Amino acid sequence: MDIKRTVLWVVFSFSLLMLWDNYNRYTGKPSIFFDNPTTQAAKPAATDDGKTAPAPTADVPTSSSAQQANASGVPTDAATAATKSEVVTITTDLIKVDIDTVGGEIRHLELLTHHESSDSTKDVVLFDSTPPRTYLGQTGLIGGAYPNHKSVFTVRPGPRTLESGDQVQLVLEAEQSGVKLVKTYTFKRGEYKIDIKHDVVNKTAAPINPSLYLQLVRDGSKLNNESMFYSTFTGPAVYSNTDKFQKVSFESIEKGKIEHVLKADSGWIAMVQHYFVSAFVPPADAPREYFTKKLATNLYAVGAIMPMGAVAPGATGSMDATLYSGPQESKRLEAVAPGFELVKDYGWLTVIARPIFWLMIQIHQLLGNWGWTIIVLTIVIKLAFFPLSAASYRSMAKMKLVTPKMTEIRTKYKNEPQKMNAAMMELYKKEKINPLGGCMPILIQIPVFISLYWVLLASVEMRNAPWLWITDLASPDVLFGSYMIGSFHLTIGILPILMAVSMFIQTKLNPTPPDPIQAKVMMFMPIAFSLMFFFFPAGLVLYWVVNNILSIAQQWTIGKKMGTN
Repeated sequence: MDIKRTVLWVVFSFSLLMLWDNYNRYTGKPSIFFDNPTTQAAKPAATDDGKTAPAPTADVPTSSSAQQANASGVPTDAATAATKSEVVTITTDLIKVDIDTVGGEIRHLELLTHHESSDSTKDVVLFDSTPPRTYLGQTGLIGGAYPNHKSVFTVRPGPRTLESGDQVQLVLEAEQSGVKLVKTYTFKRGEYKIDIKHDVVNKTAAPINPSLYLQLVRDGSKLNNESMFYSTFTGPAVYSNTDKFQKVSFESIEKGKIEHVLKADSGWIAMVQHYFVSAFVPPADAPREYFTKKLATNLYAVGAIMPMGAVAPGATGSMDATLYSGPQESKRLEAVAPGFELVKDYGWLTVIARPIFWLMIQIHQLLGNWGWTIIVLTIVIKLAFFPLSAASYRSMAKMKLVTPKMTEIRTKYKNEPQKMNAAMMELYKKEKINPLGGCMPILIQIPVFISLYWVLLASVEMRNAPWLWITDLASPDVLFGSYMIGSFHLTIGILPILMAVSMFIQTKLNPTPPDPIQAKVMMFMPIAFSLMFFFFPAGLVLYWVVNNILSIAQQWTIGKKMGTN
C-alpha cells in the first residue's frame, strides 16, 4: 500500500505540475520544461508615424547545387515596395484566394465552408498577411537573375470565379534578363488543391539552368483560441519516401538545428496546424532539396528546390506543382500525394489509431451524426475489452471485501512495516487476491483509449458537427453559458458536470484506501480533473462520459453479484 500511495502522489503531483506548465505556456510565460522562445506572438513593428508596418517579405532561397546570381537585375525589397501591386481574387465553391502580382504570392486563403469555432460568422483563414499573422505561399526561380517571388508580374485577363465552368485559371507573367516565367494557377470545383504550372521561356542567346523553388512562410505564433490543457503540433513538416514524415518545430529552426532530410527524389513540404494543413507537392520522381530556415524575428520558412534542367535558347522548360491548403480530411489527404495522410498526426500510436478512425467512419456512414458515432464507437470498444475490464472489477471487488481486514492489519502493525507487509501478503494469499489484478487489465487497455483520444482530437470532421444541444463537437460544451475569468475563457456545460459526477461515483465504487490521506486525495482527484473538462472539446468529453457510464454499470453489476455494493 505504501508503494501505491507513493505512485498516486507522484501521478497527482505531476498532473498539477503539467497543468501549471500549460497555464504558463498558454498565458505567454516561459515553460518550466521546454525552451520555447517562439510561442509568443511577435508584436508587429511600428513605423515612425506609429502605424503598424507591413509583414516582411521573405528572402529568396538559395540552392547548394545551383547558386543564385546576385545580379543587379534581381529586384530588391525597396524596388518591390515602390511598385504598385495588384491583388487578384479567385473564388471557388470551397476557397477564396488573394494572389499578389508582386511575385505571384498567395497572401490570403479563406476556407468558405469552415468557420471559426469562436465565431461562426468568420471563415477559417490559412494564408494571411495581416499583422501579426504572416502565412504565405511563394514560388519562383533561382540560379540566375530570374523572376522570383519579388518580381512584378502582369495578369492575363480572364474569369475569376467558377460561374462559367468547373475550373478557373489565373495566368501571371514576368520577364527578367531575357528569361520569362509564366505561372498558371488552376482552381477546380470541389477541390482544395491548386495546380501551379511554371513555364520558363529562354529568350537569351545561351542555355540556362534554372531551379524552381516552392516555399511556405509562417510566423511561429500559437493559434487563436488554443487550449491550455492540450496541445497539438503547429509548424513545418517534410516528407520523403526514404525518411517518411518528419515534423520540424519552430524552436529547432530558431536554434539552427536541421532535423529533416535534405535531399530526396520524392515527397513534399507542409505547414501543419490543428485540423488544417498547407503543402507544396513537387513533381514525383524528381530530385529536390529541402530546407527550413529562420527569415526574421518570429518568421520561418520551409521549402523545396528542384532543378529544371537546361533550357536551350528559344526553348521552354516546364515544371508542375500542386498546392493543397485545406482541412485534414482523410480521403482528401490520401488523394494529394503518397504519405500525405500522415499530417493527420496520431503520434506513436498511429498503428492503433488508424483502425479506430476507420471504424468511426464506418459507423458514421450508418448513423450520419458524429455525436452518436462517438457513443456507438465507445460502446463497441468497451465491449471488445469487456472480459479484461470484468477481471479488473472482480479483483477490485475482492479488494473491497477485505478492506476492513487490511485496515486492521495496518493498525496492528503501524510501526512495524516488515510485519505489516508480511501480514498483507498472507491475507492476499488466503483470499486468493492478486494485488495487481485490478491494474493489469486496465494497463492493457490504455494504448487503445489513448489512441481513441487522439483520433477524436485530430479529426476535423468534429468541427461544427452538432449533437443534441451541442452545435460544435470540437468546441467546449456551452449549454450554461461562457464567461471570462481573468485570462480564462470558461464555458459551462452539462457534459463536464456529468464527467465529474461519473468520476465521483467510480471513486465510491472502488475500494477505499486504508490510508486516510490517500482516501482524501482519491476523493479530491475527480474534482481536480473534472475542472479541465470544461476546456476540452465536447466530443472528447462525450467519449469520456460514455466510457465512465459503461464502466460504472459493469462495475456495479459485478459488485452486486459479489456483495460489495
